Amino acid sequence: MEYREHRGLTLSAIGVGGYALAGAYGPVDRGGFLTLLRRAHDLGVTFFDTAGNYADAEAVLGEAVRPFRDEVLLATKVGSPEGAPPRLDREAVEAACRRSLQRLGTDRIDLLQVHFDDPGTPVADTVGALEGLRAEGLIRHYGVGHLPAHRVAQYLEAGRPFSILMELSAVARDARRSLLPLCGGAGPAAIGFSVTGRGLLTGAIGPGTTFEEGDIRRFDPLFQRARFASGLRIAAHLAGLARSLDMSAAQMAIAWVLAQPGVACALTGPRRLAHLEENLGAGGRRLPAEALADLERCFAAEDAALAVEEAATVDGILDGPLPADPAAAFRDLVYAVETAVGLGRVAEDAIRQAFFDLWPLQERLEGAGPALEEIRGALRRVIPEARP
Repeated sequence: MEYREHRGLTLSAIGVGGYALAGAYGPVDRGGFLTLLRRAHDLGVTFFDTAGNYADAEAVLGEAVRPFRDEVLLATKVGSPEGAPPRLDREAVEAACRRSLQRLGTDRIDLLQVHFDDPGTPVADTVGALEGLRAEGLIRHYGVGHLPAHRVAQYLEAGRPFSILMELSAVARDARRSLLPLCGGAGPAAIGFSVTGRGLLTGAIGPGTTFEEGDIRRFDPLFQRARFASGLRIAAHLAGLARSLDMSAAQMAIAWVLAQPGVACALTGPRRLAHLEENLGAGGRRLPAEALADLERCFAAEDAALAVEEAATVDGILDGPLPADPAAAFRDLVYAVETAVGLGRVAEDAIRQAFFDLWPLQERLEGAGPALEEIRGALRRVIPEARP
């Protein structure tokens, strides 16, 4: 295993996250996950990430690492109460931290991360709460994640975050432009998640792949329309390079993330021991300059073609009519939201409320047609049409 140091903490370059325990990718085998976490430690993983709203993931992680707690780093998150808007005021941050400590069964959290933004709370107040927890010895460091770049900049002005948690993979590269430049050196470390593109870059997913009920990839824009087709082409290109370097596609994807400047850890989310062991095989692998350059050429070609197609797709979805099937309508609106933000046509702050209205509807799609149509109208009002 390769290790990377940042501000006095030594992180395994490949970490293990607990999002799968929330059921995001289908049914969860709690006992199997306990075994996987302990095997990860045996293989040298020292960085484990979870969150208070990942079902009982904190309790599972705490149970798993109890025999070797002092040998690992535990990261969790605040600001994402189950079924409620994010709250980052002092009272909420302190209460969430204490709940996490109890569920993890530990006396300190190594890295407490802001999970989602709370526009109603000044950043200085949130930083003050986090600094207070650090002064008490309840946390060692704090970080930020899932925030737009301008809000991250405010945290960097008000405090000294240890890290920025960001989606980063060969099929999700926006963070290289918006967040990675803020990382490295005396700044925060980058911690990448979904580094294999939620499985898209492993070679296990093809054009005809279907996902079981409850799997978020059924609605994930990465697995829809033109973006899915582009992602499959990138995956095939990456897999070809991996074979030439005697690596698996998943290992190549992880090694690419670790090759990005400022990255301290690539978070993986395996559900099977075989996948864990394969992923960890990427540790310490260095990609040749010519392979990295080859991938950059592939990315540039895909981005140019995709931008044109996706702009037209967003307008088509927002100008309606929506599909009669509520599940298809929901999927289209999620695609429009994420794609419009990615294309720079709308700021996250401007679209936040519509997204918070939209996302909970996935749990009650039957009869949701009128609500979805109302949200489509709200999105049309804040997302300008693409310029010809």
